[in-house]
Amino acid sequence: MDDGAERNGEQHTPEERPPELRTLQQKVEYMVEKTFPGQKISGRVFADLVKQRGGSLSHSYFSNILAGKVTHPSEDILKALGLGFGVDWRFFKDESEVVDDVVAGLQFLAKRRTGEISGVAARGNDEDGIPAELLEFALALLEETKQKDSGRGQPDGR
Repeated sequence: MDDGAERNGEQHTPEERPPELRTLQQKVEYMVEKTFPGQKISGRVFADLVKQRGGSLSHSYFSNILAGKVTHPSEDILKALGLGFGVDWRFFKDESEVVDDVVAGLQFLAKRRTGEISGVAARGNDEDGIPAELLEFALALLEETKQKDSGRGQPDGR
């Protein structure tokens, strides 16, 4: 599969290569892995989380999604999944236009947590450039890190 990365001089290691997220089951499994790393999340725990955030999803329905038994849920179910995972609910739609944005955001946060990202250089892939919301979010994360680090006595603020 050619995602254009190699043509643009970008190289992806196997860990960084964007995952194949076509089915609802693949998307939910990916979100469980990224949102709750190293944890086994039961349908009950996830359903309780959705309820705490103002949504409604039965634990058995969530389990059926993970098992691949549910493939085309209602929009309300997709919105409940979005609430539970804290992402745009459209991520879970068939042929969603936000899948790449959500994956990129999760990869950014993971690298930020591990210290692989300490600065931002933005470039857009179209005439509009990087979305303002993403740039503001990235800059806010970096400022937060600088403030934490300067409180620890780091002389150079890194």
